[in-house]
Amino acid sequence: MVVVAPYTEAAISCRQVQGRLAPCMNYLLKGGAPSFPCCGGVKTLYAAAKTTADRKTACICLKQLVRAIKRLNLSYAAALPAKCSVSIPYKISPSTDCSMYASLLYFVFAYA
Repeated sequence: MVVVAPYTEAAISCRQVQGRLAPCMNYLLKGGAPSFPCCGGVKTLYAAAKTTADRKTACICLKQLVRAIKRLNLSYAAALPAKCSVSIPYKISPSTDCSMYASLLYFVFAYA
């Protein structure tokens, strides 16, 4: 007997990812400590990524976002989840392979 999981579309969009992280722009450009609204957005985004499709989409959107912002400090981007007390199994970077983490993220989110 073979069990196949149904295909699901992501409920998260890149527009939502950008909106949630908009309060983080000062931190991503200048460093220091992320603001309360920034960490609130990070935590909301983390909680919203419930399915594998959501987590993959969020990863892809984060990757696109760091590529699009030319003056963004990649070290600050990579440190953002931990600074907001959120643990994700990849570094926010333009070189992240999101397909590699889609199934791994299930275990991190489901058993964290």
